[in-house]
Amino acid sequence: MITLSINKKTYNVDVDPETPLLWVLRDELGLVGTKYGCGLAQCGACTVHLNGEAVRSCVTKVSRAVGQEVVTIEGLSEKGDHPVQKAWLEIDVAQCGYCQTGQIMSAVVLLKANKNPTDADIDAAMAGNICRCGTYLRIRDAIKLAAQIERKEA
Repeated sequence: MITLSINKKTYNVDVDPETPLLWVLRDELGLVGTKYGCGLAQCGACTVHLNGEAVRSCVTKVSRAVGQEVVTIEGLSEKGDHPVQKAWLEIDVAQCGYCQTGQIMSAVVLLKANKNPTDADIDAAMAGNICRCGTYLRIRDAIKLAAQIERKEA
């Protein structure tokens, strides 16, 4: 039995410790906001936070999450009102939307480290997240707006 702390709740799962965290989240716990994209940590669709760090859950063994705090898109905010989520909606970033949870989770980590990122900062931080619809300019605009929202709320 493996005990996990996910979105401030404790879960016990009976899985192989080598199982990717993504499959535990989706298949065992029903937290399906985290998406499967490539399975190789190349696209970013499966991004979650592990102790505040953006990690690719498709290649992160569930055993690595033991004793750590995991946050998924479902745990980012209770009402979908995190500044990044607000900005995503205001800018209307999503086209197909498949990659967006991973994009949002990566953007949150960026803004924790850099409260006023430049275009170059955003591009560098988000480079590992692929959007097949090409919404990169809207993603960048939403991150800038989220930074403004966070500064106003501080």
